Amino acid sequence: MGYELRLVFWEVTAGCNLSCRHCRRLDVFGSGLAPGDMETGDCLALVDSIASFSRPILVLSGGEPLVRPDIYEIARSAVDQGLPVALATNGTLIDDEVARKIVEAGVRRVSISFDGATAGVHDSFRGLPGSFDKAAAGFKALKERGMSMQVNCTVARHNEHQLEEIYDLARSLDADALHFFMLVPVGCGVELSESQQLSPERYEEVLNWIYDRSLENPELQLKATCAPHYFRIVYQRGGGKAMRGRNHGGHDGMHAMTRGCLAGSAVCFVSHKGDVFPCGYLPVRAGNVKETPFEKIWNEAHLFKVLRDTANLSGKCGLCEYRNVCMGCRARAYGETGDFLAEEPYCTYVPRRVKGQV
Repeated sequence: MGYELRLVFWEVTAGCNLSCRHCRRLDVFGSGLAPGDMETGDCLALVDSIASFSRPILVLSGGEPLVRPDIYEIARSAVDQGLPVALATNGTLIDDEVARKIVEAGVRRVSISFDGATAGVHDSFRGLPGSFDKAAAGFKALKERGMSMQVNCTVARHNEHQLEEIYDLARSLDADALHFFMLVPVGCGVELSESQQLSPERYEEVLNWIYDRSLENPELQLKATCAPHYFRIVYQRGGGKAMRGRNHGGHDGMHAMTRGCLAGSAVCFVSHKGDVFPCGYLPVRAGNVKETPFEKIWNEAHLFKVLRDTANLSGKCGLCEYRNVCMGCRARAYGETGDFLAEEPYCTYVPRRVKGQV
């Protein structure tokens, strides 16, 4: 059985001009290119390899992708081969000239992260005074040029009290989408997890709040990311049929509502060194694109085959009637237990079989 590759998240560099407290990386290398970053030729070869057998959305991320001088060449190469390209940036390096180059490269959507509704909260988390204002200016510069824009926000204890304000911020910026990322305990997030991770009960409340807001304003696409049991909540609350009937394409295919954890089954992550992982938060390697053709890794890696079979899940995830809708966060299970097939540690739901009802 073939598995359609729908999203490739590519860390084009580990270099970054910020030092965010929640970064999945422990080794960010300042504002220039990082040791081990793939050369331009290797990057273009990877684009060719992806386009040779699939048409996934290609998300160029980092680090901070805009520290790569060749980022526009990489994006244009992907676009010219029919790949929808998105750019995930902190926004602080975007002025009108950079915005022009991004648009001319053919990028379809840009996401900029706001981890607080105010400069004080955001700047503290991002590690750079003034980063909120710079991100907002970059967002507006791209919006003025007609770019489809997305607000990303990592939800943790530092900003859980600002969810309504972040929602209002996205609306005031005229964002097309607002994606809430739930903190995953990897990289710097390991040190943050105990002090910043929401409790499972609060986690459930936040996911229900996101669902409520998603019904209010269909023009703003709301999505919970790294929160697969959001899909269980959608089905429990009667939204499953509506979700299946919804136009999943959104703006140029950039908004998809299918199921929970897609790591290794529809999504993968490529590191700045060419290593391939199920997602950016699950540090279990499936191969390296400089050693093995990307298509072969995607289709044949044993790790991906294991993840694609929900019968391999253990604990209450393995018993859950929603396992094929949700699957639990495999990265969060790995971060908490060392076993990526273990049960989702931040889910409050008790399956019927555990309750003895089936």
